[in-house]
Amino acid sequence: MRKRLFFPGSGCLGAAALLLVATGWCAPIGAAAAADKQPKVAAPEQGPRATPIRNSTLFVSPDDKAEKLATVFPGREMVIAERSGEWLRVFANTDVEKESEQDAPVFGEDAVATPISGWMREKGVVRPETPQGDVILFGLAANFEEQASEANAPHGAAQTARLLYRRVAEIFPDSPKAGEAAWRAADIRWQLEKADVFSRPSGHEKESYLRSQIGDEEMKKIEKKFPHTRYADLAAYDMLDNKICGDWQGSTKCPEKEAELFDKYAAEHPDSPRAAEALYKATFRQASLGDMYSADGDDKKAEQARARAKDLAGRVTGKYAQSDYAARAAGLIYKMEQGIPIYGSDRE
Repeated sequence: MRKRLFFPGSGCLGAAALLLVATGWCAPIGAAAAADKQPKVAAPEQGPRATPIRNSTLFVSPDDKAEKLATVFPGREMVIAERSGEWLRVFANTDVEKESEQDAPVFGEDAVATPISGWMREKGVVRPETPQGDVILFGLAANFEEQASEANAPHGAAQTARLLYRRVAEIFPDSPKAGEAAWRAADIRWQLEKADVFSRPSGHEKESYLRSQIGDEEMKKIEKKFPHTRYADLAAYDMLDNKICGDWQGSTKCPEKEAELFDKYAAEHPDSPRAAEALYKATFRQASLGDMYSADGDDKKAEQARARAKDLAGRVTGKYAQSDYAARAAGLIYKMEQGIPIYGSDRE
């Protein structure tokens, strides 16, 4: 989404507010008001990045009895300014700031929010010096990601997973897990926005340009930073969501365009984890076109589409024989050859 709209007086984002609340994308109204009362402090330009792995209290001074400023939740970004015994003075990004359009980092050129300065205990803070810090953050992120997929997901699980993955890539950029962590962080955000975009009435429009576009900045950064990797391949596949139709509405233009998109993707990313899936989707669309052309009385185009479907299915079974999509493609072609409709099965 290019813009995030707020419901009046709610502090929550977008048309799919319930989804975003469930995944922790809405900051508490009271917390936001409290943030406005905090003194504006300039964050240091340099300093070690860090993040807590538990809810950590930020104090005015290094004393448990001092005034509490805020709670910093797992995965939130921090810069360490100084250390005093077991205490750290940090500039922390907390949930009280309003989210930027692209959830940009607080520190850097795209910064839009002022972090809060305060003291917190060092316990539970992962820094660049933390032994196996990248593995620790990645594992905790994976735990939250799994929890987010459960029926009764804990509040904020998806967003916490996303932020912890981002911290892996930012605090440990040379880690073997940096690429995958960056991809997972971007994909969680992508899937949340995708659910929002396609839940709106405009999400059912035939033309993709008639609906809001899912923000692709992070995906493009992954392609640039990790070129010719599986993560760049996965990012490219996700971005196809912005090009497909919302609803075919019986138009042959949609499956024609989408079949070409998925076929081209598989050709350009043959080693992608999504290559077999892309070829299968192209196969399905060509088989569907066969039915659509037949319904229009254009037998020549119908036969051409079915011939392309067979060719695509052969590529799936030939190159990705061990994938589920090879078996699915074989079943699809069997139905097509038996004269069982692929598209509009109610006509059978």
